Amino acid sequence: MTGASHEAEPAGGPVLLMVATVAATIRQFLVPYAVHLRANGWRVEAAASGANDDPVLAIAFDATHHLPLSRSIRDLGSIAASWRSIARLVEASRPDIVHVHTPIASFLTRGAVHRIPSERRPAAVYTAHGFHFHAGGHPLSNVAFLTAERIAGRWTDRLVVINEDDEIAARRHRIVPARRLVRMPGIGLDTAFFAPTDGAPEASARSSLGVPPDAPLFVSIGELNRNKRQADAITAFAAMTDERAHLVLVGEGPRRPELQRLASDLGVAERLHLTGQVGDVRPILGGATALVSTSAREGLSRSVMESLSMAVPVIASDARGNRELARDTGIVVSVGDVPALTAGMDRLVSDRSLRNQLGRRGRERMVAEYDIGILVERHERLYAELLQERPRVTG
Repeated sequence: MTGASHEAEPAGGPVLLMVATVAATIRQFLVPYAVHLRANGWRVEAAASGANDDPVLAIAFDATHHLPLSRSIRDLGSIAASWRSIARLVEASRPDIVHVHTPIASFLTRGAVHRIPSERRPAAVYTAHGFHFHAGGHPLSNVAFLTAERIAGRWTDRLVVINEDDEIAARRHRIVPARRLVRMPGIGLDTAFFAPTDGAPEASARSSLGVPPDAPLFVSIGELNRNKRQADAITAFAAMTDERAHLVLVGEGPRRPELQRLASDLGVAERLHLTGQVGDVRPILGGATALVSTSAREGLSRSVMESLSMAVPVIASDARGNRELARDTGIVVSVGDVPALTAGMDRLVSDRSLRNQLGRRGRERMVAEYDIGILVERHERLYAELLQERPRVTG
């Protein structure tokens, strides 16, 4: 079974079921959609591992459902249990639309939906937050993930991609027919929340970290793992001309000890700050000279979007998603090009006019194209199209 479900009083109107592997994905990204749609007569439910234990979801959604999902494709027991649980949930909830995020949940959910007889089958929407097959990926992994996407594409009424590379890949590999492919600029950012401030929170954050008010400050946000390549940022930082600069790594992960050793070996341990997880990154980010994003792979980097929205320029690797976000709003370097990272950091320290210009462009672009209000409206139109298409036969 799906486990205990938390449910409010029934609501009329269309029914939308949002599914992800873990509740945190729904809480961090999808709550504004639920709030808006419910205010407009929809019934909106959420399903994910841990969904019933999340107090935010309990308020934002009409009902929450726990699913025994795992992030690991090696957890075969979880996959089998999840398939059965999702199938029972969809049959019981009878949604008009199922919108799923995250790869494992998306494959299982679309497969379960496809098995429902066509006369009562809901529309299936999948938002790919970055395909797991990509340039630079292992050839065998790329084949496996592409095959899975092509199979599941036959079960998908709309495939939503959030960056240029994935749109090109989806068309080239014909993952879904062209009419079922939708490009959206991410899933929305609250640009009113991530906005430039008067400087007081930033000054306080610098003080708490031990960073002098006039010292250049670079920030990197993300899990401390191999893909994020924070070692590149540390190595580039250590080679900077300005030895007053500080670097802050926001996030936690398995590579923390290795990164600390690297900073010590390079003689910059006293100017490197590892904060762990931070509830609100704005005070640290808002006072930065720039954000440094060194990832090998991204979908559409949340931290880059947050930085640009706060008028903080970015130095970003030439990873999928980063290129389009940092185009004309930052400095883009090849993945792993440490000398270019150093040059970019030195340049932004010395050129205040460039920092201000890039920051202004970034803020304007986020407000005009990526704001959550724009994305909520576009999703509402997408759902209206799907409702008009019913009944339909997929496959």
